[in-house]
Amino acid sequence: MNDDIEFLYVGTERGLESTIVPNYSIPFKALKVEGFKRKLNFEGIKYNLKTIGYFIQSIRKSKKIIDEFSPDAVIGTGGYVSAPVCYAAAKKGIPTVIHEQNSVAGITNKFLARYVSAIAICFKDAENQFKGQENKIVFTGNPRAQEVADIQANDSLKTFGLNPKQPTVLIFGGSRGAAAINKTVIDHCHAFVEADYQVLFVTGREHYEDLSEEWKSSCGLEDEQSKVSIVPYIEDLPSVFASVSLVVSRSGATTLAELTALGVPSVLIPSPNVTEDHQTKNARSLSEAGAAELILEDELNSSKFIETVNRLMSDEGMRNDMAAKAKQLGVPDASDKIIHLLMTLMNG
Repeated sequence: MNDDIEFLYVGTERGLESTIVPNYSIPFKALKVEGFKRKLNFEGIKYNLKTIGYFIQSIRKSKKIIDEFSPDAVIGTGGYVSAPVCYAAAKKGIPTVIHEQNSVAGITNKFLARYVSAIAICFKDAENQFKGQENKIVFTGNPRAQEVADIQANDSLKTFGLNPKQPTVLIFGGSRGAAAINKTVIDHCHAFVEADYQVLFVTGREHYEDLSEEWKSSCGLEDEQSKVSIVPYIEDLPSVFASVSLVVSRSGATTLAELTALGVPSVLIPSPNVTEDHQTKNARSLSEAGAAELILEDELNSSKFIETVNRLMSDEGMRNDMAAKAKQLGVPDASDKIIHLLMTLMNG
């Protein structure tokens, strides 16, 4: 533990980081920077010209921030704000790392790859995303994995009126919920009520009231069916992940880092509304390894969803096999790997 290490977080005023980071007493500096529009009509070109102006200004400000803070190393996580900071740091000869969380590299990290000292990745599929820079690639995994890796099965299901000793499937579509997943669950509410396993259904806060009413009109009052619990949000998802038999979810990078670190079998339904369909590629890295089942969103209209959940919930051996394969994909020491990479670069 190095108590004398200092950190500075550079983000945007509009991002969540502008409130979250200072709450942890970490120094914070803000830059004004925007992403490029992919649609190149008149408005798109006009917007992109303005974005280039912001980028040039933010490089100047980044140089000033770096001169004042004098960092020994800089790490960027792929957001637009990483571009000017990492570019400025690399040009000053400061050891600089970019961390790519997804299987498809984002535009910022692709731009920075030629300038930085090292490229940390979380999915082997990302290796071919950095043409000509392969010698800089280091597989580290996602540091979120190390945060949750030691969580054991617990009684967290009691909080939701469920029995921790009973087989349970957790269904959620991310912090805001996912309309397509929510609709599918409601459509199959009778099957879940009649199932011999428990269901913990997380709707997302903004959908909770409407979906509770829909469930009530379709399948009766929720509290009459002790095997089903419907909640708007769960604060500590990893503790619940460690305590359920199966997770049905989207396939964002952080969720997959947690599921693999904990060794949890899953049914993954990638969001189609993400850049370059990276969630599908994330999900395939697990499904092809036998750690998850993949269902595309346009397949939710079929019976595939409920058949897949029922099949897995009725086969403990298959779930155990998927759990073991998920665990093999996990990187429970991801944070240590990133720290080791930074220390190597600083001491090199």
